Amino acid sequence: MNRKIFSLIIAAGILLASCGSRENQSGAATGTADSVSVIPVKVMPVSRTTIARTIDYTSTIQAYEEVNLAPSTPGRVDKIYVEVGDRVQKGQDLFLMDRTQYYANKIQLASLEKDLARLDTLLKVGSVKEQLYDQTKAQYEVMRANVDFMEENTLLEAPFAGIITGKYLEDGELYSGAPGMSGKSAVVTLMQINPVKIMVNISEKYFPLIKTGMKVRVVADVYPDKSFEGTIFRIHPTIDAMSRSFRAEVRIANGREQLRPGMFARAYLDMGEEEAFVVPANAVMLQEGTNERYIFVVENGVAVRKTVILGQRYDDRFEIAGGDLKEGDSLVTEGQARLMNGQKVEIAN
Repeated sequence: MNRKIFSLIIAAGILLASCGSRENQSGAATGTADSVSVIPVKVMPVSRTTIARTIDYTSTIQAYEEVNLAPSTPGRVDKIYVEVGDRVQKGQDLFLMDRTQYYANKIQLASLEKDLARLDTLLKVGSVKEQLYDQTKAQYEVMRANVDFMEENTLLEAPFAGIITGKYLEDGELYSGAPGMSGKSAVVTLMQINPVKIMVNISEKYFPLIKTGMKVRVVADVYPDKSFEGTIFRIHPTIDAMSRSFRAEVRIANGREQLRPGMFARAYLDMGEEEAFVVPANAVMLQEGTNERYIFVVENGVAVRKTVILGQRYDDRFEIAGGDLKEGDSLVTEGQARLMNGQKVEIAN
């Protein structure tokens, strides 16, 4: 009898434990369903804003003109008239090559000139054949050309006003025509540094907008508080297939010669005003481990993630240059760090 009572007590305990377990399971399931959180956020309507479009590119200051001066044929340098740093005028003598052969050719030219004059007189009276006259005239013309060539290529003049930036030989040394220690096959280098210029590689999307004569603001790193005015004077006609850019050349007045070739500079081009989406910088998120930028908008009480492409930055705002952002979208400006795509939200503006 006692054994039966004990068995009934154990069975009742098991039954009660089972019921309690099912109630707990049911309660836990209910708690999970009820725990789906609604994140409070603040939003702002997206609308287009008028912005001043300015694009900027980095570049390096270059001489407006640069020439490595050398004779057309190897020879001994007789005299160099300039030193590095000298300022020269157009047409000024820079260096003289050995003229031994030049003087010998001039003597031959003078002799041929006399022969030609004598034959011309004899030809008129029929005392010499025309063939001999023609041969002598041909020799004279060849020698005349040689003398003119050697005169021009043994005394070299400055083709433009500028400054001597390199001197690679000394008086009496031999110019071989091959690059020397400097890597240049030249006797001297001449640069024009007033004005100077920069080459700017501009995105192809601006090709229809860039025109010769456009003004460019140029800032050099060595003068961070000063800007220089430049003008686009040449636009290259082709697009680089690798960089998707084209090249424009900018002339910069340099009367005080503050800008020097080799300086790092930035060029700013004013492209006028246009309409664009501009959003608070803190609304834009960065996907960890990538360069992907994204924002959240609210649609029907749910956060929707949208990938965007950034344009220019304006203080604490970003231009949205690409992506699926539309006029009137409710952009999340606070609370976005806690959101996931599809998260239920409550607007708490």
